[in-house]
Amino acid sequence: MAEKETHILVVDDEISMRELLDFMLEKEGYAVSTAGSGKEAIALIEKRDFDLLLCDIRLGDMTGIDVLRAAKARNPHTVVIMISAYASAETAVQAMNDGAYDYLPKPFDNTELRQAIARALEMRTLEREKKVVGDDLRKNLHFGLIMGNSPKMLRIYEMIRQVAQTVTNVMVTGESGTGKELIARAIHRESSRADQPFVAVNCGGIPETLLESELFGHKKGSFTGATGDKKGLFETAHRGTLFLDEIGEISIPIQVKLLRAVQTKMIRPVGGNEDVHVDVRIISATNRNLEEEVIAKRFREDLFYRLNVIEIRVPPLRERKEDLKLLAQHFLEKYSKEMGKDISKVSSYAIDLLQKYDFPGNIRELENLFERSVALTNTNILLPDSLALSIHKRKGVENDRGGLIDLSSVSHGISLDDELNKLEKSYIAEALDISGGNKQKATELLGINMRSLRYRLKKLNISTE
Repeated sequence: MAEKETHILVVDDEISMRELLDFMLEKEGYAVSTAGSGKEAIALIEKRDFDLLLCDIRLGDMTGIDVLRAAKARNPHTVVIMISAYASAETAVQAMNDGAYDYLPKPFDNTELRQAIARALEMRTLEREKKVVGDDLRKNLHFGLIMGNSPKMLRIYEMIRQVAQTVTNVMVTGESGTGKELIARAIHRESSRADQPFVAVNCGGIPETLLESELFGHKKGSFTGATGDKKGLFETAHRGTLFLDEIGEISIPIQVKLLRAVQTKMIRPVGGNEDVHVDVRIISATNRNLEEEVIAKRFREDLFYRLNVIEIRVPPLRERKEDLKLLAQHFLEKYSKEMGKDISKVSSYAIDLLQKYDFPGNIRELENLFERSVALTNTNILLPDSLALSIHKRKGVENDRGGLIDLSSVSHGISLDDELNKLEKSYIAEALDISGGNKQKATELLGINMRSLRYRLKKLNISTE
């Protein structure tokens, strides 16, 4: 429940809407004042500060934009949410340009309104905290190029600080697009090796026939095309950090030679007769489950334990949705600047849309989305319609009734039997609801016989009492 000192001004020329909002918000614990006209609202605003203004865009004597401007002139920290049955994208953009936090089209769901108010007040609190804690807050939001202040990311920041002070090999695990290389670079940057080379190699992007030469170097004439001696990446990274990305992709023969290099800190170039000493800290990364690869004998167990002394698991974006708004704003600013556009904000409606999407491609997909969206938008506020994505069209297929069956969860693995049972249970429950619990009528709606219905009720544990 909200605290009483949180004071909200509701402005709407419809008395029924004012009374509804007054009752609902008082019940939530807010202190509420109401006004039936713009003139009345401005009179109240001139007498005291409000934490939040909930204002209709169309009023009898003036527009809600006028009330918004008056509220912001009195107190720039007042958070404003505009509501209207007639708001166009242009009106919404104008309201946000004048300082509105959000707008809600009528009719709106009460839960939707409560969430919008909670978000707005949370934003107001965060803005106040930023002014108090300044640099300390920014340190929690950013760790170099890594962003996020969710609990999982704060734990990763602490792990980076701890492991950076050691020379222990680290394995960074996580799905594609989660930013594993950023973690590796942060460890290097925080370590005593920060002034030495950081060398990254994508093990999955180099043909096996060339990978040995890339890692360990080669001598002139050791193979066709070897016209001179070449240092390998181990030597290039001497006294620094070698980042082996997609380590799970390397073949067993290369794994054997890599194991020797890790154990002895000695390498032998292709075609060479002498070993070369290297002082390298190895950070590896994979999106595979290497323990399963070890069991399947596709990855050497001894190499796995040599590389995976400390594991840092980077969570997928769907497990750190608290960071999505921060990331979205960062990519918006980045691509707005690159493209010479003045796009200042992502609307909270657009953020809500993004929150409902799982982002199987993780942060890489989010960044790509914003690059495309910024390129295509013509407004200075990124609205849901501006998002150049199929997110607002839920990924799925149409069923026989023209509805949409969501398929996005398949990318993370599902139990087909469980999903089908859920779907079947939903249809039966809906049929029983429509028929008022009449089983015979429900069988007619579902196109099945009574025996089949009884079987399904028992199988799916559906109570009809």
